[in-house]
Amino acid sequence: MGKRADSDEHYVLDLCDEVIGVCGERQATFLWLVGDVSPTTGRARRLPVDGYWHTVAVPLFDRRATVSGVPRGEQRRLYDQRKAEILPQQGIRLVVIHKSEFTTKADRIVRDHERDIAVVRARLV
Repeated sequence: MGKRADSDEHYVLDLCDEVIGVCGERQATFLWLVGDVSPTTGRARRLPVDGYWHTVAVPLFDRRATVSGVPRGEQRRLYDQRKAEILPQQGIRLVVIHKSEFTTKADRIVRDHERDIAVVRARLV
Protein backbone atom coordinates (compact mmCIF):
# COMPACT_ATOMS: atom_id res chain seq x y z
CA MET A 1 0.00 0.00 0.00
CA GLY A 2 1.32 3.47 -0.88
CA LYS A 3 1.53 6.60 1.19
CA ARG A 4 -1.69 8.22 2.42
CA ALA A 5 -0.86 11.31 0.33
CA ASP A 6 -1.07 9.07 -2.77
CA SER A 7 -4.51 7.73 -1.83
CA ASP A 8 -7.72 8.25 -3.80
CA GLU A 9 -9.03 10.32 -0.88
CA HIS A 10 -6.18 12.81 -1.16
CA TYR A 11 -6.42 12.84 -4.95
CA VAL A 12 -10.10 13.87 -4.75
CA LEU A 13 -9.38 16.41 -2.00
CA ASP A 14 -6.66 17.93 -4.21
CA LEU A 15 -9.23 18.18 -7.04
CA CYS A 16 -11.58 19.96 -4.63
CA ASP A 17 -8.77 22.38 -3.70
CA GLU A 18 -8.29 23.11 -7.39
CA VAL A 19 -11.98 23.76 -8.04
CA ILE A 20 -12.47 25.87 -4.90
CA GLY A 21 -9.19 27.73 -5.40
CA VAL A 22 -7.88 27.28 -1.85
CA CYS A 23 -6.36 24.37 0.07
CA GLY A 24 -8.74 22.77 2.52
CA GLU A 25 -7.82 21.46 5.92
CA ARG A 26 -7.42 17.66 5.97
CA GLN A 27 -8.94 15.60 8.80
CA ALA A 28 -10.41 18.69 10.49
CA THR A 29 -12.14 18.16 13.84
CA PHE A 30 -14.59 20.25 15.82
CA LEU A 31 -15.45 20.35 19.55
CA TRP A 32 -19.13 19.74 18.77
CA LEU A 33 -18.66 16.75 16.41
CA VAL A 34 -17.75 13.73 18.53
CA GLY A 35 -18.13 9.98 18.53
CA ASP A 36 -19.50 7.76 21.26
CA VAL A 37 -18.19 7.95 24.82
CA SER A 38 -15.71 5.22 25.72
CA PRO A 39 -16.85 3.19 28.72
CA THR A 40 -13.18 2.81 29.71
CA THR A 41 -12.00 6.42 29.56
CA GLY A 42 -15.31 8.30 29.74
CA ARG A 43 -14.18 10.43 26.81
CA ALA A 44 -15.49 10.84 23.26
CA ARG A 45 -13.14 11.27 20.33
CA ARG A 46 -13.63 14.11 17.88
CA LEU A 47 -14.84 12.90 14.48
CA PRO A 48 -12.67 14.10 11.60
CA VAL A 49 -14.05 15.32 8.29
CA ASP A 50 -11.92 14.42 5.27
CA GLY A 51 -11.62 17.98 4.04
CA TYR A 52 -12.84 21.33 5.32
CA TRP A 53 -12.80 24.62 3.43
CA HIS A 54 -13.69 27.91 5.12
CA THR A 55 -16.26 29.12 2.55
CA VAL A 56 -14.88 4.14 1.68
CA ALA A 57 -14.91 0.93 3.70
CA VAL A 58 -11.89 -1.27 4.61
CA PRO A 59 -13.19 -4.80 5.36
CA LEU A 60 -10.41 -5.72 7.84
CA PHE A 61 -11.00 -2.62 9.95
CA ASP A 62 -14.77 -2.78 9.53
CA ARG A 63 -14.93 -6.00 11.58
CA ARG A 64 -13.12 -4.60 14.65
CA ALA A 65 -15.21 -3.86 17.74
CA THR A 66 -15.51 -0.21 18.80
CA VAL A 67 -16.23 1.68 22.03
CA SER A 68 -19.89 1.65 20.96
CA GLY A 69 -19.92 -2.16 20.91
CA VAL A 70 -20.73 -2.27 17.20
CA PRO A 71 -18.42 -3.30 14.32
CA ARG A 72 -16.32 -0.51 12.79
CA GLY A 73 -18.32 -0.58 9.52
CA GLU A 74 -21.56 0.07 11.40
CA GLN A 75 -19.90 2.74 13.52
CA ARG A 76 -18.63 4.48 10.36
CA ARG A 77 -22.18 4.53 8.95
CA LEU A 78 -23.55 5.94 12.22
CA TYR A 79 -20.82 8.59 12.39
CA ASP A 80 -21.36 9.58 8.75
CA GLN A 81 -25.05 10.03 9.57
CA ARG A 82 -24.12 12.10 12.63
CA LYS A 83 -21.89 14.34 10.48
CA ALA A 84 -24.71 14.77 7.93
CA GLU A 85 -27.06 15.92 10.70
CA ILE A 86 -24.71 18.09 12.79
CA LEU A 87 -22.54 19.88 10.20
CA PRO A 88 -25.47 21.74 8.54
CA GLN A 89 -26.73 22.77 12.00
CA GLN A 90 -23.37 24.51 12.44
CA GLY A 91 -23.70 26.34 9.11
CA ILE A 92 -21.31 23.99 7.31
CA ARG A 93 -22.28 22.64 3.89
CA LEU A 94 -21.55 18.92 3.68
CA VAL A 95 -20.56 17.62 0.25
CA VAL A 96 -20.07 13.88 -0.16
CA ILE A 97 -18.25 12.68 -3.26
CA HIS A 98 -18.34 8.91 -3.63
CA LYS A 99 -15.60 6.93 -5.30
CA SER A 100 -18.32 5.40 -7.49
CA GLU A 101 -18.66 8.78 -9.27
CA PHE A 102 -15.23 8.20 -10.82
CA THR A 103 -13.93 5.54 -13.19
CA THR A 104 -12.19 2.88 -11.12
CA LYS A 105 -9.99 -0.12 -11.80
CA ALA A 106 -9.09 -2.62 -9.08
CA ASP A 107 -10.88 -0.35 -6.56
CA ARG A 108 -8.61 2.62 -7.36
CA ILE A 109 -9.60 5.77 -9.23
CA VAL A 110 -8.29 5.78 -12.80
CA ARG A 111 -6.83 9.27 -12.75
CA ASP A 112 -8.02 11.31 -15.68
CA HIS A 113 -7.69 14.89 -14.52
CA GLU A 114 -10.13 16.51 -16.96
CA ARG A 115 -12.89 13.96 -16.40
CA ASP A 116 -12.32 13.86 -12.63
CA ILE A 117 -12.23 17.64 -12.20
CA ALA A 118 -15.58 17.79 -14.01
CA VAL A 119 -17.04 15.31 -11.50
CA VAL A 120 -15.80 17.39 -8.58
CA ARG A 121 -16.87 20.70 -10.11
CA ALA A 122 -20.41 19.36 -10.65
CA ARG A 123 -20.68 18.35 -6.97
CA LEU A 124 -19.30 21.64 -5.63
CA VAL A 125 -21.45 23.99 -7.68
